Amino acid sequence: MDKIKMTTPLVEMDGDEMTRILWKLIKDELLTPYIDLKTEYYDLGLEHRNETDDKVTFDSAYATKKYGVAVKCATITPNAARVEEYNLKEMWKSPNGTIRAILDGTVFRAPIKVKGIEPCVKNWEQPITIARHAYGDVYKASEMKVPGPGKVELVYTAEDGSTESVLVHEFDAPGIVQGMHNLNGSIESFARSCFNYALDTKQTLWFASKDTISKKYDHTFKDIFQEIFDADYKEKFDAAGIEYFYTLIDDAVARVMKSKGGFIWACKNYDGDVMSDMLSSAFGSLAMMTSVLVSPEGYYEYEAAHGTVQRHYYKYLKGEETSTNPVATIFAWTGALRKRGEMDNIPELGAFADKLEKATIDTIEGGQMTKDLALITEMKTVKVLNTENFIKAIRTTLDNL
Repeated sequence: MDKIKMTTPLVEMDGDEMTRILWKLIKDELLTPYIDLKTEYYDLGLEHRNETDDKVTFDSAYATKKYGVAVKCATITPNAARVEEYNLKEMWKSPNGTIRAILDGTVFRAPIKVKGIEPCVKNWEQPITIARHAYGDVYKASEMKVPGPGKVELVYTAEDGSTESVLVHEFDAPGIVQGMHNLNGSIESFARSCFNYALDTKQTLWFASKDTISKKYDHTFKDIFQEIFDADYKEKFDAAGIEYFYTLIDDAVARVMKSKGGFIWACKNYDGDVMSDMLSSAFGSLAMMTSVLVSPEGYYEYEAAHGTVQRHYYKYLKGEETSTNPVATIFAWTGALRKRGEMDNIPELGAFADKLEKATIDTIEGGQMTKDLALITEMKTVKVLNTENFIKAIRTTLDNL
């Protein structure tokens, strides 16, 4: 058959370790045979980020602003061990944090449900969507080791030169300190993205932080959400039959365990990172979750919400067989292709994305899956496939649809 033509490129951000291997397999087996794939390629592998002094990460984010839609592979955020392993010039910041800071917006993550793989929390009848703020906090933090006794302060210097300071701590011994920030405008964008998404999907929206302890930082989030809701969204929510409410993050964690699902849980940046992993694992697997960054300007970046699967990569390098789950990475591609089709008025792209997602789910529900799913499925008879054979099984299902 003729390949589907594209008119505008996707921004393609390649990544690291086992997910980089998945990336190529998915393109070779599930995409390029069917689509005349047009991308603007950026290598966000750690070696290339190091070679370019991380300029490639910034370039990929600005390209996303230019073209509107990006698809991203999982990447390494280096720690001290990675600096040594990869002989890095410095401990480069999280690529996701850099890209999110440039694009702003909100990350929406939802589990991919398949029959036969039921949530660990048995009363979760419907998916729970995490809305994660995509800017600031610990991902843009400045930090230092305090070598010994002394005073650490936060100091604000206004444009007119006047200053305001607050004591962080009087150290009497070595320690550590961190300063983080956020912007009212970004919080406002986060709130509006969440309210709009809730209306679009007709789901109740929770927002949770810790304003009882963080009486200025977290309380500002709470206040901005409430002000925007009261001014612009309350009547719309009432008309849609859904609600918005604020709750403390610890109360939300307890409450979510007893819920039936079917709502959006909005979290600050780090809380959303942690809770999305918890939810994806509880619904099935870390590799069974969609993730999309939606900016207020209408830029979209689709990615797999999990890491680079380091343990499997080391096995792969030794020539050992792996059974790595590629589903989240497949769904990152389908999400980006669907959005590209919407923006360019190419319905064939959206139809292909729907078909590939169905083929992926049908393959699993037909009893062919990777090891992580085989360990938790309620199906009686399953066939555990290695990474490459699972992707090829999806292709066979796709060709038969």
